[in-house]
Amino acid sequence: MVTRSYMSRREVEQQSFSLSVAIFVPVGAILLQVLLPRLIPALSILDLPLIVTLFFAISRRSPIAGTTTGATIGLLQDVLTSQPIGVNGMAKSVIGYTAASLGSRIDVDNTSTRALLTFGFSLLQSVLLYLIERRLLGIRGFHLLWLHELLRAAVNTAVAVPVFFLLDRTKHQE
Repeated sequence: MVTRSYMSRREVEQQSFSLSVAIFVPVGAILLQVLLPRLIPALSILDLPLIVTLFFAISRRSPIAGTTTGATIGLLQDVLTSQPIGVNGMAKSVIGYTAASLGSRIDVDNTSTRALLTFGFSLLQSVLLYLIERRLLGIRGFHLLWLHELLRAAVNTAVAVPVFFLLDRTKHQE
């Protein structure tokens, strides 16, 4: 007798990671985000915590896990940078939730899809940071330079594709 399982795509293809990968990869990305721009100021355009948040969110395909991952990574980034506490936490929570929701509906293992998602979410994060700092916190000195944000999104996309490839090797199929 043939039995059929009616599980969603998300349930079938959820990925898990070892505890060491789940802890050390985000912490390493945050530390690199803090240290690299001090050594080479041009690297401040990178957002490694965003890339890691996207990777874990689309791999786990769980909006709750994506939100939690984004909030944790964002808050740790806020603690180690000069941002007001919670700014990156709020933005990366939205990014994590949205990326995980999309990850359960579309094929996110495709390189071009990942690149497109990274580019779009990098721009979305820029808009979210603007709204949080300018509208919510009332910081008038924060401005968006769209050409710079497009360049930032392109650079983050170029870095994210090989990083995703490397991090794919740490996945455990459930």
